[in-house]
Amino acid sequence: PPLFVPYGNLCNNLVIIAAVTYFGVRREGVARPEYTKISSTFLLDCYMINNSSLQTFYRLAQKNLDTQFHNELITGLCCSPFEADAIIKLMSGIYSPFLSSNGSLLPGQILMTVLSVDNSPARSLAESKLVTVTLTLDKPEEDLPIRENYGVPALRQHRIIRVCNEALMQDGILTAEDLAYRLFNCGMRTISRDLAAIRAKELFVPLRSTVHDMGRTLSHRSLIIKLWLRGKEYSDISRDAFHSVKSVQNYVDKFKRVIALSLEGFDTHTIAFLVRLSAPLVEEYRKLFNDKQMPQHRILELESFLKKNSFSEDRYTGGSLD
Repeated sequence: PPLFVPYGNLCNNLVIIAAVTYFGVRREGVARPEYTKISSTFLLDCYMINNSSLQTFYRLAQKNLDTQFHNELITGLCCSPFEADAIIKLMSGIYSPFLSSNGSLLPGQILMTVLSVDNSPARSLAESKLVTVTLTLDKPEEDLPIRENYGVPALRQHRIIRVCNEALMQDGILTAEDLAYRLFNCGMRTISRDLAAIRAKELFVPLRSTVHDMGRTLSHRSLIIKLWLRGKEYSDISRDAFHSVKSVQNYVDKFKRVIALSLEGFDTHTIAFLVRLSAPLVEEYRKLFNDKQMPQHRILELESFLKKNSFSEDRYTGGSLD
């Protein structure tokens, strides 16, 4: 069988092992027997295992406050490693909620000035309102396993989702330029590929372009309607899209009005004016309504809405627009 030797380069090698055998022969007149040495040489196929990357992630995982506190408990208070771990878990469970809400920066966090989410898309950047938000750029307990198992692009995508949602929860909003030039120091093409990969997984990234329906990116409202058409409830959508239940309900109500007006024969620009939405978003709503296969309870909900608003039921074709 092959011989596995750790801490080497990943390659095939030949290892030479010399086995030495001694045979003793006693001769007359000699006090001690004389030995004859016979050597045998064996060639073994050896696979060298590269464990350097494992050691790298192990070293990186030790650079945190828990390790510092753990070492102080052992060296300063003469605690055993088991006792030190128990104390750290108890302290984290009691004091973490207070430490994370005291307004001070935690390790790995930064303060950053970004655009306010209240700004109108028509307002220039120079005149826009700014807010200061706290972003978590490095969180070893979350980031290191992703970096180790899935690589650098997956880690960057995970961080993009985290910082964008953190900014939105603090009434701020990031742009693709903020991600590329201020946070991750990479090119716009890299960020574009990452955002495309995130959207392919149907995850929500609250950027200025999506929240304010700017550019060619899919609006966050369209993403919310897409989840609703699949049959998800308001509470589930609110959790997945990081929006309040009231906001989700408002988006769904406007979607229903768009479909109802479309069934009455109104054109896109008229519907956009009446519902106070952008024309591209109205087109996106119509496309989602035509393409998605809704569950039965969603179809019944739309039929009930159309009846209450006195729309002709025969114009509704069970999931598509004429």
